[in-house]
This record gives sequence, C-alpha cells and structure tokens, in this order.
Amino acid sequence: MPGQHRGDWRNYNEGFAPGGTGNGGLAPIEFSMAATSAVPDTALHEDIRRLARERNAVVLAHNYERPEVQDVADYVGDSLGLSREAAKTSADVIVFCGVHFMAETAAILSPAKTVLLPDLAAGCSLADTINAAQLRQWKSEHPGAVVVSYVNTSAEVKAESDYCCTSGNAVDMINAIPGDREILFLPDMYLGAHVRRITGRANIRVWMGECHVHAGIDPENIRLQRSLHPGAEFLIHPECGCATSVVEAVSAGDVDPDGVHILSTEGMMQRPGKSAASEFIVATEVGILHRLRRNYPGRTFYAANERASCAYMKVTTLAKVAESLEHLRHRITVPADIAARARTAIERMVAIGGTTPSTPPGLGVDPGE
Repeated sequence: MPGQHRGDWRNYNEGFAPGGTGNGGLAPIEFSMAATSAVPDTALHEDIRRLARERNAVVLAHNYERPEVQDVADYVGDSLGLSREAAKTSADVIVFCGVHFMAETAAILSPAKTVLLPDLAAGCSLADTINAAQLRQWKSEHPGAVVVSYVNTSAEVKAESDYCCTSGNAVDMINAIPGDREILFLPDMYLGAHVRRITGRANIRVWMGECHVHAGIDPENIRLQRSLHPGAEFLIHPECGCATSVVEAVSAGDVDPDGVHILSTEGMMQRPGKSAASEFIVATEVGILHRLRRNYPGRTFYAANERASCAYMKVTTLAKVAESLEHLRHRITVPADIAARARTAIERMVAIGGTTPSTPPGLGVDPGE
C-alpha cells in the first residue's frame, strides 16, 4: 500500500532544528561528510522509488544534497543541469531536491509539470541578498543599464533582469553585451569582481551579496590544504556558487594557479579518470564529495574547507522526499506574468554555453555548465 512506511518517516527528519536565525526558522548545524557512511534505510529508499513510479515522477537532486538523497534520485547535477532535465522529462511530477530558486526555475521551464520541493525551508542565502524591489530601485539609479543576474536568484529578480547567467557562461554573457553599455551584475560580489577582472570592463557595477558557504572558502584554506597535500590537484567548480570566491582569488593572484583546474560538474566528475594524480582538493560545497568518492574509490578527495556545507541543502531528507511524493507537497508555482518575463532571461542563459575561458591564462579550464 502506498505510504506503508509513512508512520516511521518523521524519525528520519533529523539534523536541523527550529531556531531564531532569521533563515526561515532554520538553525544551521555543522554537517559532516564523515557521518554519511551509515547504512541507508533500504525500505524507505524502495518506498520512494515505488511512489515515484506510481506518480510518474522524476526525482532530481543537487550535488549538495545529503548522500542518501543523491542515491535515491534519478538524476544528480548542478542547478542548470537539473533544470535542463526538468525541461525534457516526460514525467508528470518533478521532485526537486535542491533549494527554492531551483524549483522555481524548473517550474518556469516546465509549466505543465507539477514541481515539488520537499522542504520549504530550503532557501538560499545568496538569493536572499536581493529582492525585486531592491533591484528595481538599483535599476532606477542606473537607467539604461543591462541587468545580468546570477542563476542563484528568485523568479521575481530574474523577471526584472535582461540576462541570467551561470559561473560557466558569465564571461561570454558579459562579452555579448556592447562594450559601451553599463552592466548591473548581481548578486554574487565574488563572481562579479572576477568577471569584471577577466573582461577588463570598468562599467560593471556589482551587487554586494555573498553565499554564506562560499564566503567561508578563502585563500587561507586553500594554502593550508595545498601545503598538507602538495601532490594533489586543486579542483574548483565555477557553476556551483560556493566556489566563486576561490575563482576570484585565483584570478586576483591570491592563490597559486599551478595544478588548478576550473571545472564544471561533469568536468569535475571526469577529471580523476583523466589525471594521473591520486589526490584531489575540491573547492566547493562538501556534498559533491559523495559522488566523487563513489565514482573513484581508488582516489582520495579532500574538501578545501570541511565546514563548507550548505544547511539549506541538507534540510531535505529521505523522509521528506517520501512525504512529498505521498502527499504531492510542496508544489512550487510561479505567477504567469513573472514566469513569462523570467523565462526570457533564463533562455538566454541556456543559449550562451560558456565557450570562453572564465579564468586567468594557464589554468586548466572546463567552464562547462
């Protein structure tokens, strides 16, 4: 019978407690990848897969999700890759194990689908640094400026934007805009500073926002890990927001570029298979280490910062995925007028693929998605 294990599901909703943090009632706690080696709940995993079949649902999981959530998903990837999967799926229901802005993007690209977010507390500290009213005010102060928004923004902000971009195609996006046009780049100040440096454009104004996770990956962490593991390759993921501060530090010369590779998700996953190195330092959110270690059991992967864990991603548990499928909660919708305006910016993002290297010369580059 569908939901036969639901009486036990609440026992699995551990790890995050209500708190007065101002983050949607979520009190982030430290999440250790070392604690993920426990045997997964096989019955709950099987229940999710059965419910997915009954609902004609596809389960999508971001790279930063808990390992057990990644393992139950049909597809694991970055926000853009997941949105592309959502757009092409034949499923009626999309369970998006990520954060709110990603589910919104899926709903915009797949308006006929039912898009579910297992936990409404799955927000994004970077997306929350600017809202539509603030962007409208900023635009009024710079009439005629072109607005380029990073993908980590709400649908309302995307609707106020001319272009949406990812870390991998930000440079190409800026280069596609006439050089005499002023640009408002938001909301990540690290990525904005990096793009301004690489393109050499002085007319890029940058919103002073940051992700609480990637802000914690700094040059000091990198220097320490590279001194501890001198033979390790250093992999940075430009698509995932948590690497943008490190990318900017490399371009500024604060991090030695020798042995550094700027890689998309797929590039990061493929690099160990192409490299003679046995050790890798990974500068992004620690959730991706699960995929790397699973795919390359003979290699060793170190987090650039073990505390680079996104609490918002970790609120999604297997129990919540099961509940979402059982009760079709929580459905994410975007008002038609906002979706129509946001879709233009998103489609421009998808159309520009990131063929120009977005890092200083001399680095290993695969901007990818």
